[in-house]
Order: sequence, then structure tokens, then C-alpha cells
Amino acid sequence: MEQKFTGTVKFFNETKGFGFIKHDESAKETFVHANGLIHEIQQDDRVEFELQEGRKGMNAVNVRRID
Repeated sequence: MEQKFTGTVKFFNETKGFGFIKHDESAKETFVHANGLIHEIQQDDRVEFELQEGRKGMNAVNVRRID
């Protein structure tokens, strides 16, 4: 089972379909692409996500908004 992380959307460009999520547990930021979204996201949304190795490093996948 994949480990789930929580964080805040730092930036998301809907036109280009990518952005970054800042992790709650650290200052780490992870790339997110529109293909990895379950829900639409916007800057400052609280999200839960999993990590998956991508072509250029770790990507956030299965990203969904949380309250």
C-alpha cells in the first residue's frame, strides 16, 4: 500500500497542467501534473497524495482535496 502524504498546493497552472505541492511534514516540494489529479486543485488547497517515481524525480499522484 502506498504511503499517503498531506500538503498545500503552492502553485498550479491550469493552462500548462502542472504545479507544486509543499509537504506538511517538511519544507519539501513535489511536482504534480494534471494526469496525477483525482480532483481539480488550485493554489492554497489542502491535499492528500502519494509519491511515484517520474522521469525527472518524484511526482505527486492520486492527488485529492481534503478539508
